[in-house]
Amino acid sequence: MAGVYERIEPRLARWIGEQPVFFVGTAPLSGDGLVNVSPKGLRGTFGVLDDHTFAYVDMTASGIETTAHLRENGRICVMFCSFDGTPNVVRLHGRGRVVTHGEEGFDEALAPFAMGLASRRTEARGVITVDVTRVADACGYAVPRMALESDRELLDSWAERHSPEWLRNYRAEKNEHSLDGLPGLAGLPGW
Repeated sequence: MAGVYERIEPRLARWIGEQPVFFVGTAPLSGDGLVNVSPKGLRGTFGVLDDHTFAYVDMTASGIETTAHLRENGRICVMFCSFDGTPNVVRLHGRGRVVTHGEEGFDEALAPFAMGLASRRTEARGVITVDVTRVADACGYAVPRMALESDRELLDSWAERHSPEWLRNYRAEKNEHSLDGLPGLAGLPGW
């Protein structure tokens, strides 16, 4: 049932695009640093760009672990689980890179997600792109069956209550460094 693939095959790319949630794992180089696993979602804000590239829009949040870890060492694993239908788990291992709001290339990195970001552009603080070096799936027999009720609208309503300047200040305050003190948005253009 488990397999390792040389690329993100079209059937896996379609399956990934159908998932409502995925998980991102990163870690600092320090042996006593905090490993981070973050749930991600929001349809239209992530996808397979080609056989070896996956990307997602990094939305405003109270932490900056993934960005800080990628800036330090680039290691990343993205995991998808099937919560309905055939049990399956897919992991994309690779090297991640970040382009944040205000950096050269940000608008180009956002372009594949224009439809999903139509009303969310102010919430986007960056784009994470993964150069995928290993694609593997596993059975997922232990993953429970669950039904998606709906996407949450809380991030949208939260962002709508604040001006772009307030959001920029929030990110500057909350996203300057990771929990381990690694640079997050600190020192980047526009922050």
